[in-house]
Amino acid sequence: MESKILTTNEDYKRRIDRVVNYIRENLDREMDLATLADLSAFSLFHFHRISKAYLGEAIGVFIGRVRVETAAKALRYSDMTISDIAYKVGYDVPSSFSRAFVKFYGVSPIEYRKTNNYCIMTPVSKKTEVNLSRAKLVELEPKTVLFISASGMYDSNIFDSAYQQMWAEIKRQAAYSAGIEHLGLYYNDPKISNDENIKYDICIRVCKPVNPNGDIGVKEIAGGRYAMFTYVGEYSRVGVAYDKIYGELLSKAGLEVRGSYCFEKYISDPRRVAPEKLRTEIYIPVE
Repeated sequence: MESKILTTNEDYKRRIDRVVNYIRENLDREMDLATLADLSAFSLFHFHRISKAYLGEAIGVFIGRVRVETAAKALRYSDMTISDIAYKVGYDVPSSFSRAFVKFYGVSPIEYRKTNNYCIMTPVSKKTEVNLSRAKLVELEPKTVLFISASGMYDSNIFDSAYQQMWAEIKRQAAYSAGIEHLGLYYNDPKISNDENIKYDICIRVCKPVNPNGDIGVKEIAGGRYAMFTYVGEYSRVGVAYDKIYGELLSKAGLEVRGSYCFEKYISDPRRVAPEKLRTEIYIPVE
């Protein structure tokens, strides 16, 4: 089924999204701007201006921010050495990474990891009660999804509107089938990133061939090994669940996170289920 002709705005956004996905998936590589421009199919001259307009910051600033935020997450959630983290996010010299980290967060990576009373994010509270299952290890095939990109703090109205829009598209493309899932794919830790820099994709997993259309894109969520946790409770407290997962449950289970993004699967319909009884499956990629 053919999709409608894209407007210029839709076409530009999709091309910048392609660059953003490449950056997130290749942080350990040198980011050559000419390569990124080629990937977007813009000339280098126009790429600088268009990417800044759509990202809200210069492409070099965006790359640096994503690298440092990814490093902050590794410092918080892994036992990797600072040098290894620096190389993993694309710094050839650990001292360059340290300078960038200090510039961004006002504290060195060593101070951040060692100083218990300094946190970019709120410390994990061992006493906080949260209804969360133990880890269940699952091997997943890649999931094809329709998605709409969003930014900022979680807003149920944004999710509702996006799901309605995607369901209309599923109906238009006659793509309904068994196996459809409501998902959220997250690129930032809200305790590390500023609100305006939090990016996520609101997704519906589909099992029939579909085409992108307008703001609705098509992509794959990576398959592989995941630790799945079932959380029961209000969406507003899901951050507490992540704190317990990363601060306690993964290490207790002897699991090491791998370089991919976590996602959530929404089991309950919030229109019919009380907030405190909502069921969410949280998938953390692990080695």
